[in-house]
Amino acid sequence: MQLNLRTDYALRMLMALAAKDEVVSIDWLADHYGISRNHLAKVAQELVAAGYVASLRGRGGGLRLARPPAEINVGEVVRRLENLTGFVACMGGKENCAIDGVCGLKPALAGAIDAFLTHLDQFDLAQITASKSRLLRQLNPEEA
Repeated sequence: MQLNLRTDYALRMLMALAAKDEVVSIDWLADHYGISRNHLAKVAQELVAAGYVASLRGRGGGLRLARPPAEINVGEVVRRLENLTGFVACMGGKENCAIDGVCGLKPALAGAIDAFLTHLDQFDLAQITASKSRLLRQLNPEEA
């Protein structure tokens, strides 16, 4: 299973915001992660709409977490950004399948997705960024 880029970028953005614990510009995130500023801006909009990130305008503006890292659940973020019901065409409910009703793949995949998300539900942003100083050194070797 592979997370889509939007989810990957969102998790990285959240981790950086938790580690820096201050207002961070999209340009800083783009430079330090080597990701397109435009892609990050779109992801930031989704995270703002979801209530994970606050956007501050004007001089000194940027992004910061909208709630404490311990209140941002990793499984919840992944659920919000991933289309896991469409993992295979038949799970999305839009495709007709010749073996629907006798196929054991759909429940097997549904169980795997559930196990994956249940595992991610055990982690919050504070836990996955517990090594803030190491994370910042990795992102920012010249400022460490």
